[in-house]
Amino acid sequence: MTIRNLDAVFKPRSVAVIGRGSKDDAPDAQLVQNLIRQGFNGPIMPVNPDRKALRGILCYRDLASLPLAPDLAVITTPMAGAPEQIRTLGELGTRAVLLLNEEMLKSWDDGGTAIRQALLDAAKPHVLRIAGPDSFGLAATRGGLNVTRGHTPILPGSLALISQSCAITRSVLDWAHGHNIGFSHVLSLGAKIDVDFGDMLDYLARDGNVKAILLYLESINDARKFMSAARAAARIKPTIVLRPGRYRANPNEDAVYDSAFRRAGILRVRTIEQLFNSVEALGTAKPVYNNRLAVIGNSRAISLLATETLEAAGGQLAVFNEDTATALGKVVPRGTRIENPLDLGDAANPERYIAVLDALLEAPGVDCILVLHSPLSPELDLASAKAVADRAAKSRRLVITSWLGAASAEPARAVFKQAHVATYDNPGDAVSAFTRIAQHRHNLELLMETPPSIPEAFKPDAERARALLQQALAAGRMRLDAYESMQVLDAYGIPTVPTRVARTPEEAAAIYPEFGHVVVLKLLSPDIASKTEVGALALWLDSAEAVRSEAEAMIARVRTHVPEARIEGFVVQPMLRRGGAYELAIGMRTGDTFGPLIRFAHGGTEADVIDDKAWALPPLNMALAQEMIGRTRISQRLKSGLARAADLDALALALIKISQMAIDLGELWELDINPLRVSGKGIIALDATIQVRAFTGKRPRDRLAIRPYPSELEQDFTLPDGRGLRLRPIVPEDEPALQELVRRMPPDELRLRFFQPIRELSHAMAARLTQLDYYREMALIVAARDVPGRAEIYGVVRITCDPDMDRAEYAILVDHGMTGLGLGPMLMRRIIDYARRRGIQEIYGEVLWENEGMLKLCRALGFAVKPSADDPGIMHVSIKVD
Repeated sequence: MTIRNLDAVFKPRSVAVIGRGSKDDAPDAQLVQNLIRQGFNGPIMPVNPDRKALRGILCYRDLASLPLAPDLAVITTPMAGAPEQIRTLGELGTRAVLLLNEEMLKSWDDGGTAIRQALLDAAKPHVLRIAGPDSFGLAATRGGLNVTRGHTPILPGSLALISQSCAITRSVLDWAHGHNIGFSHVLSLGAKIDVDFGDMLDYLARDGNVKAILLYLESINDARKFMSAARAAARIKPTIVLRPGRYRANPNEDAVYDSAFRRAGILRVRTIEQLFNSVEALGTAKPVYNNRLAVIGNSRAISLLATETLEAAGGQLAVFNEDTATALGKVVPRGTRIENPLDLGDAANPERYIAVLDALLEAPGVDCILVLHSPLSPELDLASAKAVADRAAKSRRLVITSWLGAASAEPARAVFKQAHVATYDNPGDAVSAFTRIAQHRHNLELLMETPPSIPEAFKPDAERARALLQQALAAGRMRLDAYESMQVLDAYGIPTVPTRVARTPEEAAAIYPEFGHVVVLKLLSPDIASKTEVGALALWLDSAEAVRSEAEAMIARVRTHVPEARIEGFVVQPMLRRGGAYELAIGMRTGDTFGPLIRFAHGGTEADVIDDKAWALPPLNMALAQEMIGRTRISQRLKSGLARAADLDALALALIKISQMAIDLGELWELDINPLRVSGKGIIALDATIQVRAFTGKRPRDRLAIRPYPSELEQDFTLPDGRGLRLRPIVPEDEPALQELVRRMPPDELRLRFFQPIRELSHAMAARLTQLDYYREMALIVAARDVPGRAEIYGVVRITCDPDMDRAEYAILVDHGMTGLGLGPMLMRRIIDYARRRGIQEIYGEVLWENEGMLKLCRALGFAVKPSADDPGIMHVSIKVD
């Protein structure tokens, strides 16, 4: 992950355009024309031995003839010569190259593998960045930079567009130009051999001129890099992604991407129109906390159509309580039905709209108000728009509008845009925009969840489970048998049906009396994936003789259908009556892009037909597991009916346990528990299959797209006065304790720490400080040895790394009552040691000149201390980490 030299991509002081041939419509001619038209104010240096001049600018015969090293070079000549050109440019001092030739990597005999590596090898010694190939180009309008294949000028604006597709980039730019929408940055990534989505998200998140980031994405190369960068960007500004739902016709893969976008705080849309409508909605929106919409208007029919769109999109109509209904009854015409949607009919006028809005803006349970208006008269339509716009602009609650009509509605829409009130041409677009705002808010909440890897609720026996997996691999097997699979589940505390193993039909019959009444018989074979398909499963066996007879018949069937299958015996289990329980399927698989993935689905033999499932990225906590369950259709049935209400906490905890398996067990490739029965009494796994692969990595957790809680950093110690404390990474549950630590601190010490007087940490700030992306930041705390969330915090030190993972800024806060016990020096040494192990090269910070204690500690630890160039009252401290 790096943003090195990306300033040369988007803020070059000079540009070289490298081409061949003398045709007027050649790519290099078009690029120079675009640079001139867009207003690039630095040197433009065409390099073309076949021309004397290009668009009035003298050409250079070769790179050696250039009068200065271009910051950015655009190569339009055949790709075979690009490695040597990049090597030469790097030696000259060029920092970035855009490959804009018309060849595609996949057209090469080896799929472009060799040329890709040659390009990277040529660039690496010079830290030269490569954008493309297979690209439409790039633009940065504030600097007049436009080196795209397009023929239309790009309007300046505050949106950044990063696209994987040339065609989509061209289409979005054309659509935006027709709708008078501008951009700050445009980049068609193409093959992403160097600069990719993660790099761009990090770069754009730090650019104050970018108000929102738009992505067109089909695939990503590095899931952890993407997730970390996306989570960082989405905290700062709206990040919206358009991805085709049937890309490569793999619905499971698309569902996984959808889950990843949710977890990263990114809003997903399905069309180009939704992409820009969402920008308007998020850019003008007040905060929403749920998806409850109130609809008012002057047409019942139009309001009902909006309601249908709302329900289809997963939103809900707000319910008016008694106080709200009373307030509304006082301001609407007599006889009006007080309901949602609220139809004002022909009585809708500026005064009526304002009165109703005033009542709803104070109503509990309302997250947004949609005002619909169909044409009455031009004067009344405009007057109503002005009244609604004025009230909506001043309100703390979100109000969106839709004034219907063509040309007649334009004056009203202009009023709303001037007041920065989101408005839409039709009710459907307005409702869809609201549901996306609500979804975005929900995604941001998921973004803030970085759960511990091991919940306090259980202590898994990872070594026992790992031994079972390695035992199978040592025997040359890629699949565990049914008994071994159940033992793995038992090691992680997942309740399982009692299971006995028999080697012969006679042994199976002898086990029958242990369970009594009826039993289940399964053939034990590592070579059979689906027992049902080959007759290796028998239910409702009610005698020892029935067990023996069925075991013999089972052997005969399997030898007929799968003669090569190894038969190692049988599994005997009691036949449990369903008794109103629900049958579900949970498990995990290892994906190509995001690594281990957790699955929750409808279970039983009909699971594939019903196709009701949700995917999530580990690690999980209770909130994330419950959100995952809630994304399925069966979740409503699990909650309904007092007699059959399922134990959802037990179900969520089971998902957390599977998540922990993915973190702990590198050999675990795929797990499927089906059926998993859940009722009000809890859960029980009736069957499970496990596939394994050899694991050669350093740590299993490195496979995850989101870095889990680093429990290896925990350490207990005892103070001289006998108090037992724990050094550990901070977790989200520590938010109340961190706020309490700040409240205990003297005001002067808080001012020295935060550079301004504060009394307490707001929820938003405390959440940001406790909900970390452990991949690029770390906070270590000293706390009592209690459960996180209830333990008192006595000190905290944190570092936040730059995207290059080279430098990190530190901050520290120690309880005033613990002064003199050495906690400050200990925390600083531990965070420096952590930075050293992560490969961070420098730690730095800003300290007020009057903070003598901190400056003394920094000098004692070897920090260099010097006044800040910008403010002599602030000292810059830094230390090189070996």
